[in-house]
Amino acid sequence: MSTGAEARAAELRERIFELDHAYYVNDDPLVGDDVYDELLNELRGIEEDNPELRTPDSPTQRVGGKPIEGFEQYEHLEPMLSLGNARSAEELEAWEGRIRNLLKRFDIEAGEITYVTEPKIDGLAISLTYENGVFVRGTTRGDGRIGEDVSHNLRTIRSIPLRIPDAPELIEVRGEIYFPRSGFEQLNAERAEAGLATFANPRNAAAGTIRQHDPALAAERPLQIWTYGIGFRRGVDHAAHSDELDWLRERGFRVNDKIAVHSSDAEVVKRCQWWEQEREGLDYEIDGAVVKVDDRGLWRELGVVGREPRYAIAWKFPPMTATTMLNAIVWNVGRTGHLVPFAMLEPTHVSGVTVSTATLHNEEDLARKDVRVGDEVVITRAGDVIPQVVSPLIQRRKGKRLRKAKPPKECPICGTPTIKPEGVWTICPNRKGCPGQVFQHVKHFVHRGAMDIDGLGEKQVKRFLDDGLIADAAGIYELTAEQLTGLEGFGEVSARNLLDAIEQSKKMPFARVLFALGLDGVGSVTAEALARHFGSIDDLLAAGEERIEEVDGVGPILAESIVEQLSDEATLELIADLRRQGLRFELDESERRAEEGPLKDRTFVLTGTLPDLSREQATDLIKAAGGKVTGSVSKKTDYVVAGDSPGSKLAKAEKLGVEIIDEVALRGLVG
Repeated sequence: MSTGAEARAAELRERIFELDHAYYVNDDPLVGDDVYDELLNELRGIEEDNPELRTPDSPTQRVGGKPIEGFEQYEHLEPMLSLGNARSAEELEAWEGRIRNLLKRFDIEAGEITYVTEPKIDGLAISLTYENGVFVRGTTRGDGRIGEDVSHNLRTIRSIPLRIPDAPELIEVRGEIYFPRSGFEQLNAERAEAGLATFANPRNAAAGTIRQHDPALAAERPLQIWTYGIGFRRGVDHAAHSDELDWLRERGFRVNDKIAVHSSDAEVVKRCQWWEQEREGLDYEIDGAVVKVDDRGLWRELGVVGREPRYAIAWKFPPMTATTMLNAIVWNVGRTGHLVPFAMLEPTHVSGVTVSTATLHNEEDLARKDVRVGDEVVITRAGDVIPQVVSPLIQRRKGKRLRKAKPPKECPICGTPTIKPEGVWTICPNRKGCPGQVFQHVKHFVHRGAMDIDGLGEKQVKRFLDDGLIADAAGIYELTAEQLTGLEGFGEVSARNLLDAIEQSKKMPFARVLFALGLDGVGSVTAEALARHFGSIDDLLAAGEERIEEVDGVGPILAESIVEQLSDEATLELIADLRRQGLRFELDESERRAEEGPLKDRTFVLTGTLPDLSREQATDLIKAAGGKVTGSVSKKTDYVVAGDSPGSKLAKAEKLGVEIIDEVALRGLVG
């Protein structure tokens, strides 16, 4: 062994540790993949030539080559405790009251108690043991006292340091391994395509990955960790829990940046409620918020009852997923004729409501997930959106002969024989005569993102169609006060208000009218791009596939579909009828001037709640200045306009280096 090789190996290890921390902890890559691979391969070569230089904390040891045969058990140096639960502000306040009463009983003057709030990650709790700064063992929580050694898999997670600077003699770092939502969806899609059982949720995927024997499999999956505290320690101590979190962060551990310190239980309640609102926009699952007394000296005084510490509690959220029985699959028809499957479920509680139906999205998704009547299925409900079936629990079929679901041979609404064009979902071809398609189309036409006719909702649309007052979207503009006042629930004032809203909708710009037509594959962003590119419906109708394909975001398949749909007799009749009613089918002068505005050729993404502008107002402001608004962040995005509670788009913008501005800066750009 040469001294030069030893020095170079040490230098490479330090550099790779630095690059790993920047990439996997800070989301800030310092070099390209080619440079990183070159450094790692050089270190690997030195260690192969000089095996005595290979250290346990070397970056080359992150991926073990051979599966292990079994899990060894280890006793935690300090137990991993469970947490009591609170499900309301009253229960949280009662916990805080018990703390003060206990301290008073012990004759301890607590003064003002501060608290720390943290996200309760829905993953797999683990303990990382470091001796003199070197990672020696990683174990699962187990029963809280004894866990299983899963070091071989934990070493593959690059956000877990294999060595920490300024380390004490011995320390147990506690954390939660989780599967990012984005990676989980991709994993399930790949497993379904390969005919393998899908995971019920990200937590199961994380636990299943860590508790298997082949580290190569763990290395392939994008597992992450949030560290939340320290168990046993020898050679270091902290007066406050927040201090130990800072200590961990400074030594390269991933500590959630949304953890906060509070001086009152009212602040704690407000923060827990904030976490509940935020949970849907995170790229990791949380099932609650954890509240801890910050003063570690009080931890010792308050102690533990059973397996639960008195100094900490979990604010639990209503579950966002549940398991139930799929009793039937029914089909509906969309505005473009596509048949849409829905699941009829055994009623169950999800996110605080009783759920008995859920969407299966579309025919392709139904086949990919292999959902069958009689399956136990995992469902989820996020916010106010309709519940959806995540996956079947294939392992629970237990040999049952369950038939694969297939779309019906006749339209469930009008009875017309269905067709299945190549590469397209099964459709009902009776576009103009199918009541289901007409209803879905008119509902889309009037909704907020399209013509935005206030007072004309889903129930009113169905009623007008059923009563024969309208036959399609154009019929809305022929409604009269006499027709409306003769209906139950309509008086002179409400009838006039609706007619005024209908008349006001005629001022909607060309892009909104084009979106309202409901062309398959043409969302609001694509409609905006088409309107800007062609300027009028006449130029768009005259364009062929090649010209349409020139539009930003339109590929050859969509271009072909747009030409086909705009050539359809029913579409042409609807456009002619709407034109006669006075709707805009070309850019007006102000929109044409916007093409040369200060934001010309700049792309924006909006996220979070702005102080003074609604999402629609901000969008209109940007468009009026010649800019473009898209729904997702990419390398082509020029600015992300961020308000309160920005969600995952902000994180992606930071990762890609996209400039982030607030409402004030946006107004400055517009001038």
